[in-house]
Amino acid sequence: MNGALPPLGWLGIVRLGLVQTALGAVVVLTTAALNRVMVVEHALPATLPGLLVALHYAVQMLRPRLGHGSDQGGRRTPWIIGGMAVLGAGGVLAAVATAWMGTALIPGIALAVVAFLLVGIGVGAAGTSLLVLLAARVAPARRPAAASLVWIMMIAGFVLTTAIAGRLLDPYEGSRLIAVSAGVSVLAFLLALAAVAGIEGPRQAAPAASARSGFGPALKEVWAEPVARHFTIFVFVSMLAYSAQDLILEPFAGTVFGMSLGETTRLSSLQHGGVLAGMILAAIIGSLAGGRVPVLRGCILAGCCLAFALLVALAGAGMAGADFPLRESFFVLGLANGAFAAAAIAAMMQLVSQGVEGRQGVRMGMFGAAQAIAFGAGGLAGTVVLDLGRLLTGSAAGGYVTVFLADAGLFLVAAMLAMRIGRAPGQRASAGHVPPLMGGQRA
Repeated sequence: MNGALPPLGWLGIVRLGLVQTALGAVVVLTTAALNRVMVVEHALPATLPGLLVALHYAVQMLRPRLGHGSDQGGRRTPWIIGGMAVLGAGGVLAAVATAWMGTALIPGIALAVVAFLLVGIGVGAAGTSLLVLLAARVAPARRPAAASLVWIMMIAGFVLTTAIAGRLLDPYEGSRLIAVSAGVSVLAFLLALAAVAGIEGPRQAAPAASARSGFGPALKEVWAEPVARHFTIFVFVSMLAYSAQDLILEPFAGTVFGMSLGETTRLSSLQHGGVLAGMILAAIIGSLAGGRVPVLRGCILAGCCLAFALLVALAGAGMAGADFPLRESFFVLGLANGAFAAAAIAAMMQLVSQGVEGRQGVRMGMFGAAQAIAFGAGGLAGTVVLDLGRLLTGSAAGGYVTVFLADAGLFLVAAMLAMRIGRAPGQRASAGHVPPLMGGQRA
């Protein structure tokens, strides 16, 4: 735990969850509402907001470096507050840029590039240090429930912001868009500021390992840890599989089953309800087991295997026709996704302290960077595989079969990787070659 301070109670956990709510509020307005304005109101190619959102994910490769900065300083709160400030500034600039695109396209795009870079940096700085602080201040037995609660509160930020901002943004005007975005950013920053006030306690001296080395050696040192390296690879593969479904499921129901927009939207809502139920289930199981990594590993493995089975079933859904239980399948797929994701975050919080002391920020940054890059690549990969499948099979239904089977394959690989989460390697593995990172040599 953090010095002599007692572990956080549920009120303290909720306070830290409010930071995630604030973070989600700014991000969803930037990646959803502005996306729609560019494509609909400004009639710009959908590729433009797609590239901007991908940019905000790509810049989160800086998460390990940002985590290393908080390791060296010995405090996480300044990085959370600073990250929220940068995120808020990026959100406002993104709105200004989007409004500007209506009259000056090229300057607007240039400003949007800067804005989305700031959004990515802000999310990386605040999100990484928030999870490290949460892991440090929450008792191990409560971490599964805390992980689920924080994720659910982030989703709550999405829901509240889109519901309230949606009413305020009609009818669309550039000035109205900027005002709403600025209001959300300011309120989110103030909420985060109040949430973290005094929660970390007095400053702790940075461990010697953090103080004596630069970022490059620290990153190589963490990458050389078999447990951390393996979990990073698992996070990338599993989150790639998770995000590859995002842009596929609703169009699949509309194309193959002939559902209307309202019907597919309700199906999507049902799937999200399954995600929520899966998170709660993982939180209950993990908490009853005292947050032990083997139990979390079992939840992750079960979720990945269930998602694999559901995606294989969806690949054959077109042949079954109207008799296929589509609603039930969407819900169970969401349940599987929620269970494995919540258990993975809880395992991340347990594993962040395993290894060299003073590297928690780098370790969490490495996990977070893998997740962000996978999320950025997953949606694009899903649509590309869908289009390739259509081309190869000559039909839309064949394209969905291709993408579902490819995604199922990713979940199968993730399940195989999950079996080794948190397990110390054998003697041969620990003495062998360490894979290079960014041109690194043997450890």
